[in-house]
Amino acid sequence: MGVDAARVMAGALLVDKPAGPTSHDVVAVVRRALKTSQVGHTGTLDPLATGLLVVLVGGATRLARFLAADEKEYVADVRLGVSTPTYDAASLAEGFAGPIPDARYPIADVEAVLERFRGSYQQTPPSYSAKKVAGVAAYERARQNQPLDLKPVLVTVRELHLLESSDIGHRTSDIGAGDLLRLRVAAGAGFYVRSLAHDIGQALGCGAHLETLRRTRVGRFVVDDALTLDRLEAEGAAALVPLNDLLGEMPSATLTSEGQRRAMHGNPLAAHHTKNGGTHSFSQKTVGATVFVRLLDADGTLVAVAETRPDGLLHPVVVLR
Repeated sequence: MGVDAARVMAGALLVDKPAGPTSHDVVAVVRRALKTSQVGHTGTLDPLATGLLVVLVGGATRLARFLAADEKEYVADVRLGVSTPTYDAASLAEGFAGPIPDARYPIADVEAVLERFRGSYQQTPPSYSAKKVAGVAAYERARQNQPLDLKPVLVTVRELHLLESSDIGHRTSDIGAGDLLRLRVAAGAGFYVRSLAHDIGQALGCGAHLETLRRTRVGRFVVDDALTLDRLEAEGAAALVPLNDLLGEMPSATLTSEGQRRAMHGNPLAAHHTKNGGTHSFSQKTVGATVFVRLLDADGTLVAVAETRPDGLLHPVVVLR
């Protein structure tokens, strides 16, 4: 594929990552399948995790900042009775039993513990994570047994529910320290399911780790619509989600011909540069305190993304054409 063709190929691939490969490995597979080097993703999945990875191709990589904050949903299996250094099964051989390995917990007690982790709270990232400490990834310091001072981060959990599993049946009996909790979790950016598993074990007093994890949703995209790795080469190009659809929940403005010329040069836009007359009627989708707006040409193709500012103008922050 030539350079011009690579530029035209732009959008997102929904990939169902299997257990084993890293997110970087999946990116490499997409690069080979689509024969383009401009590929990234919107949120890492650990090697043992499976499920939806949103892979950005071509100009879509420039939209990553607007997608990183999307809510993500998971099904997580948390094994009680053993905690591990990595908070998951990757270091199970180094695991150690919690202080009360033979404990039994009524369902009501487990539900009470889960309630602590609903809503917004301060969560400490795992020591074995990519979180930077003084410019160095935490996992690099952890592997060298160097001291870590990881600061808690405010996270938000919108949903946290205990699901039925073969281990706990219909949830009518007590749960033991060797049992598995299957959870559905919907959380915002920066949330570590591994930390949740570890913290649940600490709260119950028996220790716990994340046994398996499957990501089922990223924003409005679901894993049921994703391609497996073996289908990428044959179906990947046709399955690309268009740039405009990636930001479908963001308000939009259709540009006049003059507005399009200004946007493509990064110039601010007034109300008369848009066919729908400004930003006052937009349903707002914010990233932080800023309102972003999709700028479309007459055919509905995404030209740029702009932000609203107190001067009442739309200021392009990413120009795609």
